[in-house]
Amino acid sequence: MQEKFYLTTAIDYVNGAPHIGHAYEKILSDVIIRHKRQLTDNAFMLTGTDEHGIKIQKTAASRGITPKELCDENFSKFEQAWKELEISYDKIIRTTDEQHKKTVKQIFKKLLENGDIYKHSYTGLYCSGCESFLSPKDLTEDGLCPDHLKKPEEITEENYFFKLTKYKDKIADYIKTHKDFIQPSFRVNELLHQLENIEDISVSRTKESVQWGIGVDGDDSQTIYVWIDALSNYITAIGYDIENPTEQFKTLWPADVHVIGKDIIKFHSIYWIAILMSLGLELPKTIFAHGWITIDQSKMSKSIGNVIAPHDVLTAFNLEKPDAFRYYMASAAQIGRDGNYSDEDFKEKVNADLANNIGNLLNRTLNMLVKYFNGEIKSEFITDKSNKIAVMAENTKNQIIEAFNHYEIAEAADLIVSFADAVNKYVTETAPWTLAKEEKMLETGKVLYTVLEAMRHIAIMLYPYCPNIAEDILTQLNEKIDFKYENLYWGGLKSGKITEKEKIKPVFLRLDSEFATDKKKG
Repeated sequence: MQEKFYLTTAIDYVNGAPHIGHAYEKILSDVIIRHKRQLTDNAFMLTGTDEHGIKIQKTAASRGITPKELCDENFSKFEQAWKELEISYDKIIRTTDEQHKKTVKQIFKKLLENGDIYKHSYTGLYCSGCESFLSPKDLTEDGLCPDHLKKPEEITEENYFFKLTKYKDKIADYIKTHKDFIQPSFRVNELLHQLENIEDISVSRTKESVQWGIGVDGDDSQTIYVWIDALSNYITAIGYDIENPTEQFKTLWPADVHVIGKDIIKFHSIYWIAILMSLGLELPKTIFAHGWITIDQSKMSKSIGNVIAPHDVLTAFNLEKPDAFRYYMASAAQIGRDGNYSDEDFKEKVNADLANNIGNLLNRTLNMLVKYFNGEIKSEFITDKSNKIAVMAENTKNQIIEAFNHYEIAEAADLIVSFADAVNKYVTETAPWTLAKEEKMLETGKVLYTVLEAMRHIAIMLYPYCPNIAEDILTQLNEKIDFKYENLYWGGLKSGKITEKEKIKPVFLRLDSEFATDKKKG
């Protein structure tokens, strides 16, 4: 059992509404934290919104509203989206929160006192999309930002700079000596290469350029820039204070994992780490960089018109519950690789895995229990842990825990489906309907018990992905709703009356099936 587990997501920029890429990260994070809650009583998930900067300032001005009004409007959209997807965060932070702003000022002052911040006049290429200065070698052959495909603006300003180069060798050594620090590991060489050419970074902008942000105490000409503002949310949200950190901070920090997109790995694995080193704080245990989600094999783009909101998918398929979408997104890509969303693939995958494989297995087994034994499990039906399905259940549990330890979320989902496949094969091989026809009722009962006990295991293992389906499975097994891994032992399904014919319902109806009405597709 783990004492604690602290997970953070990237904080989303509230210049627009949430899309499927935002949803992918939050679903991955929620699946991880739900799994960890099955193992510990002290698992904490932080998410949030990044609410300062020039883009918000300009967008608000173009609409004739204040930056705060724009932030409030879009924050509510993110909050609603995560509610619809049942993202079970423990706290959602906004960088406009007063406590965050107060602590960011403290952090800036501390870095300044440590001699790690200095003022410097600088001319550079600034991409407003990245809210970052870029060097010429970062640009495409046409001189464009590779992410936003726009030409950066040449800016000359006197700003505060952070001595990132001071920590260059220390960070490189840490990355090389801590094999679990960067996940997936294939990102390590990319980061080490970036470190070779690293320069000090601007951590403020002039008030003339950026008014919407946290001001520097003692210097009215400067606004604290994103790297100290946004990145510090991971510690300000849980009570970090230079002089008097809270008990929650002392308990939760360091973060066990920062879940982020691959496009911001440099900022988290280099910039953030250097800031923490300067503050004298422990470093996060793992930085997990996931890939991107494409739409029908094309990168999401407003100009193409293929940006999809998670709400649109739930609405299009009339999903009352988000389980199918959560499952599909969480299993969309192997660790750190890009995934793809398409309507057809979505339907095919969730129909095959959730409806045909898992749902149908439960449904037909419970119906046989009613048909042959009036819905009752007799004590002599209970099988021991030496049978092959019990052994496979134990192995699957251990493999899932190991997969989650390495943030192999899609791979863990595959293990659950493979186990369900094996149980389906077991039903075919043992043919309980034939055993019953031959009046071998003890053997029939043992087969049905084995399958239903396997279904209890599947429900607990599936819970992080599909919390509602998992609860429905346990309800139909007349089991207590408890998804802790301590309940994953063979023989947990007790004897007695389990169900009746009228209580047996599909836990997931096939999408677009003739039985899935507009109100029941979820």
